[in-house]
Amino acid sequence: MDTLESMRMFVRVVEAGSFTKAAGLASVTTPQVSRSITDLESRLHTRLLHRTTRHMSLTEAGERYLQHCEQILAQVDLAEAEAAGAGAQPSGKLRVHGTTSFGQHHLAPLIARYSKRFPDVLIDLVLAQRVPDIIDEGFDVSVVVARELADSALVSQRIGSLYTVLCASPRYVAKYGAPARIADLNKHTCLQLVLPDVPLGQWHFEAMDEPVFRHVRPAPLTVNVSEALAGTIREGLGIGPLPISVALPGLRDGSLVRVLSEHRLRANNIYALYASRRYLDAKIKTFVEFLREQVPLALAEQERELMELGDSRVHEPYSL
Repeated sequence: MDTLESMRMFVRVVEAGSFTKAAGLASVTTPQVSRSITDLESRLHTRLLHRTTRHMSLTEAGERYLQHCEQILAQVDLAEAEAAGAGAQPSGKLRVHGTTSFGQHHLAPLIARYSKRFPDVLIDLVLAQRVPDIIDEGFDVSVVVARELADSALVSQRIGSLYTVLCASPRYVAKYGAPARIADLNKHTCLQLVLPDVPLGQWHFEAMDEPVFRHVRPAPLTVNVSEALAGTIREGLGIGPLPISVALPGLRDGSLVRVLSEHRLRANNIYALYASRRYLDAKIKTFVEFLREQVPLALAEQERELMELGDSRVHEPYSL
């Protein structure tokens, strides 16, 4: 019998007042109870109980040890109750990683709504382009945008698809014109958004017979954060791919126009990664379920707005 169980048996014997009653409460034999107390005393090198055939009482050491046992066992019971409750009621700290752009435009506002639904969960959100080792770095959930995931022992849930469109500034279109078809892009300055699983210098278009466009000229700018790319596009440096969420503010205020508006680049998948399905903590479970429910709705709303904006190409000369 381990130390905690021996301590429980000791407390049970004292509360019951006899070995026989304690044995009945624990559904074991009286000799088993006696052996447990004897082993405990041997390990402690001290007598805890005065025992006769008719009477049992605590020694001075036994009285002190009883107080410690009651305190320790109360803390153990509390810890077990809290841990068991973690599987039922979302609470505690939830550490979330998100890729930078998706985290800024989607995760942050969704987390605000999740927090209103589950106020006992405290969220630590870390945005970074790299995908962390979530176990070694202490993350509960990582939300990443990628074409495909590398093999790993992590559990992955696909929660949506993120599309990218080509944009330019009105200034650029007024000066150089807009491409009428994909092949015309080779006549233009094409800026590159660097993604881990997409070859540099290639744009993969959706639903095309020859969906891959390869740039024949080197890009004057490559950048790994779409918000930074959007800033250079606004300045008229060239045409570049932007996720819909990043493109929309500029399309709304006219600082960006969409080119080749009948086309969009092939979607990237959005995944939620976490360590294990077994004994999943309630805060992780509810957070992933919340993302699976809300992310497609948010993406669909942005798609709807993009369609309503229509073809945003400039139809009137832009004043330089």
